[in-house]
Amino acid sequence: MNAPLSKLVMHKASLADLPALALLPGYSLRHFIPGDEAIWEHIIHRSFERSIAFEAKIGGYPYFQEERVQFICSGSEPVATATAWETEETGDEAGYLHMVGALPEYAGQGLGRAATLAALHRMRSERRKSALLETDDFRLSAIKVYWKLGFRPVYLDESHEQRWTHILRLIAVG
Repeated sequence: MNAPLSKLVMHKASLADLPALALLPGYSLRHFIPGDEAIWEHIIHRSFERSIAFEAKIGGYPYFQEERVQFICSGSEPVATATAWETEETGDEAGYLHMVGALPEYAGQGLGRAATLAALHRMRSERRKSALLETDDFRLSAIKVYWKLGFRPVYLDESHEQRWTHILRLIAVG
């Protein structure tokens, strides 16, 4: 049995140059409020096609702050999310883009980009200078969004160069 592939890592060197967050008419931005746990779990379940408990992934950590969990809403219904996270590894200088997802029926409307930007703006408001994220090889549309926002690959193991070369060819960048 093959060992699972390591996560791919991307880095955005500066949060100083973020584009403004512009939402399509009918959409709004808000952060997590108590009681949103099931909504977050629903969006993530539909996005990742697996169940992830809010408390285990976000709510149970000392880094959790309601303002860090961003929701893009259609009307009053949250339909996309991203979290401005931190880890011990990122330190005080870098934020960590965490758990970006959107309901599949809203695909193609730029909501993943909007949620990502909302989280990046939150990081910048916390005086973070840069951002990191982890992703998987098959998340091509997300990687393309991250690339367009200035994230670049970080090569952490011997498999990454070949994997990134393949991915960048598929998404027609670099």
